[in-house]
Amino acid sequence: MAFDYDLFVIGAGSGGVRAARMSAALGARVAIAEERYLGGTCVNVGCVPKKLFVYGAHFSEDFADAAAYGWTHDGAGFDWSTLRDNKTQEIERLNGIYRNLLEEPGVEIIEEHARLRDPHTVEFSSGSVTAEYILIATGSWPVIPEFDGSEHVVSSNEVFYLDKFPDKVVIVGGGYIAVEFAGIFNGLGAETTLLYRGPLFLRGFDMGVREFVHRELVEKGVDIRFNADLKKIEVAGEERIVQLQNGDRIDADLVMCATGRAPLTDDLGLDSAGVKIDSNGAIQVDSAFRSTTSNIFAIGDVIDRHQLTPVAIAEGMCIAYNLFGGESRTLDYANIPTAVFCQPNIGTVGPTEEEARSQYPSIAVYESSFRPMKHTLSGRSERSLMKLLVDESTGRVVAAHMVGADAGEIIQGLSVAITAGATKADFDRTIGIHPTAAEEFVTMRESVR
Repeated sequence: MAFDYDLFVIGAGSGGVRAARMSAALGARVAIAEERYLGGTCVNVGCVPKKLFVYGAHFSEDFADAAAYGWTHDGAGFDWSTLRDNKTQEIERLNGIYRNLLEEPGVEIIEEHARLRDPHTVEFSSGSVTAEYILIATGSWPVIPEFDGSEHVVSSNEVFYLDKFPDKVVIVGGGYIAVEFAGIFNGLGAETTLLYRGPLFLRGFDMGVREFVHRELVEKGVDIRFNADLKKIEVAGEERIVQLQNGDRIDADLVMCATGRAPLTDDLGLDSAGVKIDSNGAIQVDSAFRSTTSNIFAIGDVIDRHQLTPVAIAEGMCIAYNLFGGESRTLDYANIPTAVFCQPNIGTVGPTEEEARSQYPSIAVYESSFRPMKHTLSGRSERSLMKLLVDESTGRVVAAHMVGADAGEIIQGLSVAITAGATKADFDRTIGIHPTAAEEFVTMRESVR
């Protein structure tokens, strides 16, 4: 059978775009369908605008710290519309770059909702096409739980485009998105409350990191309430009245739910093509990202392995080179570095201390907490945490965790060493760069436990 395309991609986020353009560069006939925006969540309502907001939120502390370094100013004010609109302008620029990345190798872009009619046919409002291979890369979508008044909350999608900056914000959730936006709103000047139903946020991260970040956020003025169950939200004019199960009431101008993201598989025609999904909606795939239908593949958030942009990109590379480059690539999900852009930042690679103790017979923990040099003059109480986990049987460093300024930048370099199998002796004989915070990772000599 002759097909219209060698590969049809549904979803033009980071993973889908990488798979499409690399496949086209390898000589394949490729089309991609996207109904919302080129670049997906990361570029439009995720990593990129969030990081820009984090930069903006940090200036409140920078202005305050400047006085200790001899700088004076007449006072600084914050204009929400300037940050919001400059962010949007940058996103539009990136949308254009993604379009060029697709068009240059010859990928056809179809800006419509696409769904499967059968294993080889994709249909949309203006027609249908056939493809030998189909890749689903539709990503994920924020999940807002059902409760009385849930229609009065916003998700991370809407928060980037608020008409008015709120004076008082309630954020519901305990994952990295909730923690990051608590820092953003607090830094931009809003009275910020974070509600989480569990005993401690950032589940899945190292316990020491979680506890350290909690202390730092409280020190910065975020009102954090754990074991807080939301009962309902009422509206009085423009005010949101948040009622908790324990009877507490919080008044807010804005309530944001950051309570997780689910794979976006609605109305894709998966049943028509024999593609099976898990109970959480994630498409079932094997180690080569092949679904239960042999010519249909899936990558990124829609398979719900690691909801991280670089992971989706790496998966997209596997698709392109396996289908059209004659390779048999798989992806090793061990030692994937991660950053959380709360304030201060988290950077981590490798297992948590709790996980490492169950994986290795004997773990040595090297840990240091200190006040960064910058704040010896500013007087700010913010501290940093650095932690190495070492397998004592081999001497290999199996994990590094950090909370502090530029943690993501520092951990990225350490992840190379850990992936390469560096030992604690390798770290010890590495000369530090002085004075930096990062040198602490090569000067910790005695384990703490």
